[in-house]
Amino acid sequence: MTQPDNNPPADQNSDPSDTDMSTIDSTKLAENRTNWAEDRTILALERTFAGWMRTAFAAIGIGLGFRALFGEFDPPWLARAIATMFIGLAIIFAIGAQKRARKAFERLSSHAVDTPNLPNLRWISYSVSAGAILLIIALWVLH
Repeated sequence: MTQPDNNPPADQNSDPSDTDMSTIDSTKLAENRTNWAEDRTILALERTFAGWMRTAFAAIGIGLGFRALFGEFDPPWLARAIATMFIGLAIIFAIGAQKRARKAFERLSSHAVDTPNLPNLRWISYSVSAGAILLIIALWVLH
């Protein structure tokens, strides 16, 4: 002998407007979480770009330090060549970081944070690269 179920089915007991509101609320919350995730990604991309620029400056510093420390190498061109290699890496880091950042920023849309101005990223990386090229030229021309 089974006992009768005194509880009505959930559909009969719930208010249809409650279900609609909870669906709308959860949809709105999901959209907000997605927007916040995009904003966090934009901020992470800015930090990553800055990290690559720091790495480029570090490579320039290593190149200059190597040249200053081992300037009297034998043969004399070897210290310049190694310094040039590190400074050349700085150019690769700067240009590569700018290209990756531009591609990523073009795919994302900002909601609550300011997206960096893409031409500014290009100017930063090109300026670092131009400075590195001038430094390479100075290494080889000046004695």
